[in-house]
Amino acid sequence: MDWGTDLWDQYDIIERHTQSGLELVEKYVKFVKERTEIEQNYAKQLRNLSKKYNIKRSSKDEPECRFSSYQSFLDILNEMNDYAGQRELIAENMMMNICIDLTKYLQELKQERKTYLMEAKKAQQSLESTYKQLDSSKKRFEREWREAERAAQYAEKTDQDINATKADVEKAKQQAHMRAHVAEECKNDYAAQLQKYNKEQNQFYFNDMPLIFNKLQDLDERRVRKLAQGYILFSDTEKHVMPIIGKCLEGITKAGTNVNERNDSMVVIEQNKSGFERPGDVEFEDYSQGINRASSDSSLGTPKGPMDLLGKNKSKNFWLFSKRSKPTVTEDFAHLPPEQRRKRLQQKLEEICKELQKEVDQSEALGKMKDVYEKNPQMGDPASLASQISQTSQNIERLRGEVNKYETWLAEAGGRGDTLRYKSHTFNNNGAHDVQSPDGAHSDESTPDPSQAIYAEFDDDFEDDELAAPIGKCTAMYNFPGASEGTISMQEGEVLAVVEEDKGDGWTRVRRNNGDEGYIPTSYVTITLNK
Repeated sequence: MDWGTDLWDQYDIIERHTQSGLELVEKYVKFVKERTEIEQNYAKQLRNLSKKYNIKRSSKDEPECRFSSYQSFLDILNEMNDYAGQRELIAENMMMNICIDLTKYLQELKQERKTYLMEAKKAQQSLESTYKQLDSSKKRFEREWREAERAAQYAEKTDQDINATKADVEKAKQQAHMRAHVAEECKNDYAAQLQKYNKEQNQFYFNDMPLIFNKLQDLDERRVRKLAQGYILFSDTEKHVMPIIGKCLEGITKAGTNVNERNDSMVVIEQNKSGFERPGDVEFEDYSQGINRASSDSSLGTPKGPMDLLGKNKSKNFWLFSKRSKPTVTEDFAHLPPEQRRKRLQQKLEEICKELQKEVDQSEALGKMKDVYEKNPQMGDPASLASQISQTSQNIERLRGEVNKYETWLAEAGGRGDTLRYKSHTFNNNGAHDVQSPDGAHSDESTPDPSQAIYAEFDDDFEDDELAAPIGKCTAMYNFPGASEGTISMQEGEVLAVVEEDKGDGWTRVRRNNGDEGYIPTSYVTITLNK
């Protein structure tokens, strides 16, 4: 079944139907455009929301950033940001693969339809022109035939008239004959025009218009097929990013499962443990036995616990819940409780050592460059490096002083393991270091170090204690040679048993399967404790 056969007389219907189909395509394109705008606005709002609640770079060192619940919240914000990116991708693909493609195809269909309608109009005009010629020849034939009949009647009447002359009769017959001849020519012309019109009409209704109608049918079917593909793309575009969106949602779920309330509690302890002992019982002062009042008063001035150490007002019984005034920050962190002070000193010392390492590396590089310039003057002037070498040496001396200063404070704070990590810094006269350990500490193994006493402490721990049950396990993130006494070497990826947690000095005690034990840098491993 086709339009040319079954709808040969429904030109107006076909014209309206094809126009309506094109309007549907335009309507769908507009619908998809509005959908993409919704997706883009949604993605923009999600990104703004994630940005609003995400922490600033300056806040990443805040204490709460170490809580698993806080980290999980940040993971959720990151996943939402990625989710927003997928919504943007949906909008972009819909715009490219549906809106732009369908709009271009629609313009082609409109032009094609216009061409077919113009062909139909030209065929119609040609048939109408032929019909006008037919109608004109028919009317002329009718008119000439009537004139011929009147001329024949007049000739017959003249021939019967006894008063008419022979010349009149002859003239009337000639006139009738002439009119009959003209009428016959008009008749033949009319017959020829009729034959021509019938032929063109047959061509018009059985060939030209069916062909045009079938072309319009093919155009409309291609339009419907293309529109159907656009409908499918509307779904497939979103299906395509569903796996990634699913991963984003899985990431959010994982963020929730990664929250560890026990670890968060441990972080609170680690960050806020003061190291003070609980206050002892207040002694009974029996005034009835004649105790020297002055002696009693002086005894009250002796610190008996954190109330005196923290400068609490004794008139407040519930000092534990009273607001504390903000202490004055000092360079040696003496304003902090002992435990927190040790950690902050340890952290500061590590930062200085890293900075010192950079200066030492730069000093070595400048020394090598100076040697190259001296051996190959054409490459540069060694004197041009003097200022840089001098500045680097000054920086090294300054940082060495900082290291010594913070090592002294750390020793005063009672940090264990600090000497092992930091007391072994030695430099030659050129400011270059002799031996470097993986954690940024420097040691001169050829020179006896009085700090080796700490190693004996470690050895005593291993000799005196029986093999303690592991409290967890750890995985090495970096290689560690364990060259110093009391330490143990490890390779990246190696799994070790955790025997003793880091007590705030940056070292963790571990054991291998063969029974070897030693200390490793806590920052070199990821630790999982038994629950």
